[in-house]
Amino acid sequence: MDGGRRVLRSVTEHFAAPFAFALARPQPAGPATEPRPQRRSRAPQLRTRIGWFERARAIAIHPFATGALIIGVLAGSFAYGAVKGGAYEQFIQDVGTPGDLLARAVGLGIDTVTISGISELKEREVLAYAGVKARNSLPYLDAVAMRQRLMWAPLIKDAEIRKLYPNHLAITIVERQPFALWQRDGQIAIVSSDGMPIDTMHDNKYSGLPLIVGDGANVRLGEYMRILAAAGDLAGRIKAGALVSQRRWTIYTSDGIEIRLPERDPETAVAQLMRIQHDQGILDKDIVALDLRVPGRIEARLSDQAASARLDGLGRKAKGKV
Repeated sequence: MDGGRRVLRSVTEHFAAPFAFALARPQPAGPATEPRPQRRSRAPQLRTRIGWFERARAIAIHPFATGALIIGVLAGSFAYGAVKGGAYEQFIQDVGTPGDLLARAVGLGIDTVTISGISELKEREVLAYAGVKARNSLPYLDAVAMRQRLMWAPLIKDAEIRKLYPNHLAITIVERQPFALWQRDGQIAIVSSDGMPIDTMHDNKYSGLPLIVGDGANVRLGEYMRILAAAGDLAGRIKAGALVSQRRWTIYTSDGIEIRLPERDPETAVAQLMRIQHDQGILDKDIVALDLRVPGRIEARLSDQAASARLDGLGRKAKGKV
């Protein structure tokens, strides 16, 4: 009782009033007494401070809090089941992440895509490589991952991704250009200047490109191009270069002459051949092969017809001396 002889209600009873039907207990029977009149007292009324435990307990037993708790548990169980069953992943694939949904709702979707720098590629191919979908939004677009996907395309040498808010995506492509033809196992591929295969040979559109042959020849394309540069005006007569055992080059002229180059410093050997051609026209003679693998020396192999004619001439000279 307080100073005025009034009974204070407990904190628990105060918050449990809505549930009195559940908390009420039967009282033992006794003689009925009339309530005595209460006297007014000047003593100050006591105030009870409600602690955090009592507040939490009161909220926990409130019917609305109990319902919200049940709904939360059910929602969490549903979400867990959706993730485990793959339904959430399918949802993302179909309509995007929740962040994408919100961004599109406020006007930050991808409404315009600008693609520049392409000549061999088609726009639909670039979009497919980049993975741009209608479900994407600009804020949640991973530009780094998109660039990496584009770089996996053989024909793409470099790519730049720019987000232009609110809803514009700009893609700039640097294509690999056809530079040479690479023959291996009977198949001819079109390669760029860095040796990357970018397409297969379908027609004669690129038949005028330099031709290299053999395993690993594409990654050593730079060596072959230096050989052609050292050949000077003879480069126009060189039809192909074959990498032998991934060690040295053998070049073939358009009239079928095989020229074997040394493993080391093949450019110097070709420059020497160019000087001999200018002085003696060695490539215009009836020969089928030249061997330049020994520095400072050239070995020539005549054609069968030329070899037979040479043998006949040597025989006649021998008879004449007799």
